[in-house]
Amino acid sequence: MVSVTLNAPISGGASASRNGSAASSEKGPDIEEGGAVRPPHATADYSAAQPGIDSYRKRKMTMVLHRILDEWVTREHLDLDSVETDVDEKVEDKGHEELDAASLREHEEFTKVKNIATIELGRYEIETWYFSPFPPEYNDCNKLYFCEFCLNFMKRKEQLQRHMRKCDLKHPPGDEIYRDTTLSMFEVDGKKNRVYGQNLCYLAKLFLDHKTLYYDVDLFLFYVLCECDDRGCHMVGYFSKEKHSEESYNLACILTLPPYQRKGYGKFLIAFSYELSKKENKVGTPERPLSDLGLLSYRGYWTRVLLDILKKHKGNISIKELSDMTAIKAEDILSTLQTLELIQYRKGQHVICADPKVLDRHLKAAGRGGLDVDVCKLIWTPYKEQT
Repeated sequence: MVSVTLNAPISGGASASRNGSAASSEKGPDIEEGGAVRPPHATADYSAAQPGIDSYRKRKMTMVLHRILDEWVTREHLDLDSVETDVDEKVEDKGHEELDAASLREHEEFTKVKNIATIELGRYEIETWYFSPFPPEYNDCNKLYFCEFCLNFMKRKEQLQRHMRKCDLKHPPGDEIYRDTTLSMFEVDGKKNRVYGQNLCYLAKLFLDHKTLYYDVDLFLFYVLCECDDRGCHMVGYFSKEKHSEESYNLACILTLPPYQRKGYGKFLIAFSYELSKKENKVGTPERPLSDLGLLSYRGYWTRVLLDILKKHKGNISIKELSDMTAIKAEDILSTLQTLELIQYRKGQHVICADPKVLDRHLKAAGRGGLDVDVCKLIWTPYKEQT
């Protein structure tokens, strides 16, 4: 049995445990309202589902309710200060506040019903799962046709065919930062490629229940995973990331498109987000709160990474050292080890009890790690704002 000394205070673990509990109570990306589980092939969106007022104050995005700016938006990335200013100007008495609450409930009820039944994307026709607030002129469409490279969408097949004869893109409009045989990752700057970023969000919202639609995509980077062949690079999934996050978030939203699910791409995207954090010499964590299944997916990743290290390591190792090695935030490490019941109090200090048989059992329960990220094939420098 290997005892590994914890240099991090155990009080931090209590905090992490409370965070985990809170996450379980939130309506998250993989759980629909009422606790119903999504279809078995549903992907995970680890963005905040219905955060409280304090969470809103931390956001950098300026988004407002559709009654204020006449746009359909969800409530995840509100700039609360700007919203309060607008509300102060527009709401003069309690009656107006009640009206706004009623209109919000009306909006929520309306958006429970999906407005687009199917889409065509490349060689796939895909049935949608959720409402997505496309512009009003698309309200009468039952099916939309997407260009799989620029993600422009059209009402009719003939329009798509004409567009494809003119579209000169064969991959996402960004920098290719990773290529491993037929798998490629592109970094797309939301500010430089605003229309693509918005189209990507329209598309993703069709498959994510509580994902926020980003009208202001300038503050985000999009990492688009593709399968490549002689016809081009075909989008498999993506994750988004804030350019600057004071909370150390290294992933905001994540999606694997339905035709490509259950192939290990989701786990690959999670691992890729941490490889970028390592390149930045930062620790990272997914945006909170996590849904039940979102937490389960990340807990599986954290378990595999941490226990692989503990199995091979000899001697003492601190939580900070584990965090430096993995780019996983210390609170996530502590919370994971507590959940695995690997932390015990002995001789006046907390230690990790890493019995090899126990580690093997936990690793087996965590499942396979998915596709591996070959860091030697990652060619990337951290984002810097151009002046």
